[in-house]
Amino acid sequence: MSFSTVFTVILIGVLIFFTTFLFLKSNKIPVKFSLLWFFIAVVLILVGLAPNLIVGIANIFGFKTISNLLVGILIVMLIFVTMALTIIVSDQKSRIILLTQELSILKKKIKELENMRK
Repeated sequence: MSFSTVFTVILIGVLIFFTTFLFLKSNKIPVKFSLLWFFIAVVLILVGLAPNLIVGIANIFGFKTISNLLVGILIVMLIFVTMALTIIVSDQKSRIILLTQELSILKKKIKELENMRK
């Protein structure tokens, strides 16, 4: 793997790591959501620090070039991020439905109490 590829992979990993850390420190994302991004950053840094390992993996899986393997790894990581975000959105949707139902019940009770006072 060329020096520029190694440098780029390490740089991207470090940028993702520190960006995630800054978001976490400023409470823009919770810890449980930042773990996936930290994992991605660590994988990228390890790939950059151990280029011979990545060459061996590329040969095992039959990739012609290292860049194809790196793109494949990034696509798989993006799929995992998309799956994690889908889970989060589904959970939030369920919570919103529950809150809407509870709010409707409370509004009904308040209206009944106001009608009883009159």
